[in-house]
Amino acid sequence: MTMLDRMRQHTAWLKWSLAIVVVAFIVLYIPNFVRLNGTTGSLSQDDWLATVNGRTVTYGEFQRAFNNQTAAMRSQYGGEISDQMLRQLGVPQRIVQQLIEDQAVLVEANRLGMTVSDGELNARIVRLPGFQENGQFVGYERYRQILDMQRPPMRPADFEEEFRKSLLAEKLMGAVTGWVVVSDADVEKGYRERNEKVKLELAVFTANQFRNGIQPTDAEIQAQFNANPAIYQIPEKRRVKYIAVDGDALMGRMTATDQEIQARYTASQASFSTPEQVRASHILFKTEGKDEAAVRKVAESVLAKVKAGGDFAALAKQYSEDDDNGKGGSKANGGDLDYFGKGAMVKEFEEAAWALQPGQVSDLVKSPFGFHIIKVTDKKPAVTKTLAEVRPQLEAQIKQEKAQAEAAAVADAIAGSLKSPADFDKVAKDRGLAVGDSGLFSRDEPLAGLGFAPAVTAEAFTLEPGKVSGELRTNQGFAFITVTDVKPPYVPKVDEVKDKVREDVIRTKAVELARQKANTMAAAAKSNFAAAAKAAGVDVKTTDFITRGTALPEVGVSDKVDQAVFALKPGEVTPPIATDAAVVVARVKEKQDITPDAFQAQRDSLRAQLLQQKRSEFFGAYMNKAKDKMKIEYNQAVIGTILAGQ
Repeated sequence: MTMLDRMRQHTAWLKWSLAIVVVAFIVLYIPNFVRLNGTTGSLSQDDWLATVNGRTVTYGEFQRAFNNQTAAMRSQYGGEISDQMLRQLGVPQRIVQQLIEDQAVLVEANRLGMTVSDGELNARIVRLPGFQENGQFVGYERYRQILDMQRPPMRPADFEEEFRKSLLAEKLMGAVTGWVVVSDADVEKGYRERNEKVKLELAVFTANQFRNGIQPTDAEIQAQFNANPAIYQIPEKRRVKYIAVDGDALMGRMTATDQEIQARYTASQASFSTPEQVRASHILFKTEGKDEAAVRKVAESVLAKVKAGGDFAALAKQYSEDDDNGKGGSKANGGDLDYFGKGAMVKEFEEAAWALQPGQVSDLVKSPFGFHIIKVTDKKPAVTKTLAEVRPQLEAQIKQEKAQAEAAAVADAIAGSLKSPADFDKVAKDRGLAVGDSGLFSRDEPLAGLGFAPAVTAEAFTLEPGKVSGELRTNQGFAFITVTDVKPPYVPKVDEVKDKVREDVIRTKAVELARQKANTMAAAAKSNFAAAAKAAGVDVKTTDFITRGTALPEVGVSDKVDQAVFALKPGEVTPPIATDAAVVVARVKEKQDITPDAFQAQRDSLRAQLLQQKRSEFFGAYMNKAKDKMKIEYNQAVIGTILAGQ
């Protein structure tokens, strides 16, 4: 499982860790700050992203929030997280949205006359864990020192103002959602949905299996189009004339001195260091919902086999329950967990693994997951790359930054002379640049000569013809545009979109053939599922025990399949279920119900989780209605630049 996969599994954590109470998080963990993509481009700290009833969200606020979030995620998941991963996970978009939400919350709290007094603020600050030692407030001198240790340093007045805002948001949420409760029935239902398991046999009929030979007629294509012509509407398109300042093209003229390279290496040496790592395998025996003494007995018998020289990988494949809900887990790899650093595993596991030498095997180790038998297979010492090893990388970084700075200077100079579309040719000639033509493009298409440039696209679709934009960020540098043509959206003739309509006809027919085949198979499957699937020409896919929300072979995650199979008894077969990708017939081989003891052990913590979730959902709905009455304005050019990676 890749780092990105693990992070996607924690989407909820990523979402809620962006909440306004991040100020307290900063004080508690004191993260190291990083710069987004290494440069701020042409954006200044005071550039505005949005306003909410006159309250401004600035680029500086975005950058601080992004830095805080990046540091928190790298602390959680290690140094493997790249800027590309963050963009794939949508972190910049979420931060922009969260900052706007935060301002909306403050507007609503002020509308209701809510305030946070100095006394309330002081009482909460002295209770923050980051400002306590041995359960006591550290004192105001130490408090100021801790804030001064932040990177960048924080003044007490600035911190207190931000924390006051977070308390005001907390107070509003409490007032709005204080009535929300979670019943015993809700808790049991929530626990069941998270822990009830089934083992399935699946017959999957994908549309692709039935595409061959389908040749839509012109009449069928016309009928498909006539049924809903609006879905084939051609979106608005625009055309711009532009001057581009290409920072990448300037790199060849830039140099990086030995002193600059040495200074950059010294300043960023930590990023070239890999901490000590250990590689371990384990055999896991889960205890949740089971008789712990019985599990221990089984684990001890397997441990004896390991100690007697048994093949650890083979025993892991046979006995380990680290199967990641049927997705393989470490069990499929003979228990191998690959390399990991300190802080990556739970405390009990980590202490045992780091105490072993390569080749050594632990005794039974008890953790919240159950009993582990751990074998360390390798250790890597901490390593820091030398200046010679990273010199080409540092030199390229410095040259790129200088080139971008030069491009920004040229763009600033152009901005002062480019007043109207008539100035484009003269300004370009004076600067040794060319005037480009984008051709017609829609909001989700690249521009000829510029490629995908979100800031340019955003500006192009808001700029009036005859006007000139300010400097806009592109992947290569900067651009100035003027709109030369606007083509409104329209419903085309069928011939203009014939290929797309033909593909829709093929897909519809293929799905229908898949459904027919699945219907025939389902009728025979009740007596012999495997034979019915074979007769239908599909292989049976078998899962291990899985919970709701598990991705199924050739299907992925499907609420429809989950609802159907968890309503059945062992041996029962579903009717054909149409999903986005296929038509599925499923048989429940086995069912694993929840156990009362396990439910009781987790009831209170689950109730708290469900209560927070329910309150958050209600508060979100409340704020959506409140925002309908607010005036919210967006600076699309700045937001586009941010989302493009600056």
